Amino acid sequence: MFKMIMKRTISVLVEKDAGGLVRIISLLTRRRFQIESITMAACERKCYERITIVVINQSDGSDAASQLTKQIKKLINVVNAQDITYLPLVQRELVLVKLQVSIIEREEIINLAEIFRFKITDITESTLILEVTADPGKVAALQKILEKYNILQLSRTGEIAITRESSVSTSSLKEYPDFEGDTGRNSFKNVQEVFYKDYYKPGEALFNKL
Repeated sequence: MFKMIMKRTISVLVEKDAGGLVRIISLLTRRRFQIESITMAACERKCYERITIVVINQSDGSDAASQLTKQIKKLINVVNAQDITYLPLVQRELVLVKLQVSIIEREEIINLAEIFRFKITDITESTLILEVTADPGKVAALQKILEKYNILQLSRTGEIAITRESSVSTSSLKEYPDFEGDTGRNSFKNVQEVFYKDYYKPGEALFNKL
């Protein structure tokens, strides 16, 4: 039996209007849709904006994404709304993380930079700020690894996505293997197996310190 994907991505094109986002938020509230993230920004067309919504389907089997897409299309100033979950996509999310670290932990984070190719945008004797840009699945994997450190602040932008013209099939929100609890150069073997091809290229700069 086909298993419905729990997280669904909806792309909405709207005319630029101060009340456009308010109407969508009002719809989400009234209908009690469970939303993981919603982002809104300028797009390729003047006077229009693109909204990306990640909605979570309920475990009762109801297709919240389909219902939400139909309801959004009825709103004023909405040009188009489409569930793009099953299409070939490029999905990205930006995350900023401030960590309190010891000298040893700082070295461990540098090891992680080799795998995830994130930037270190601020550094002091006791703190680091990481800037991570990746698909939502890899962001979730990194966040899981960082849980063992003292996270002072963490901010995620939410997902943005566009369809691929190359028709390459991707699945960003796949499950990742359990990661080893210890850290250090020898403890990331299973992480490297997952990320090596996409995130580690010999000879490239590993991170930017400032």
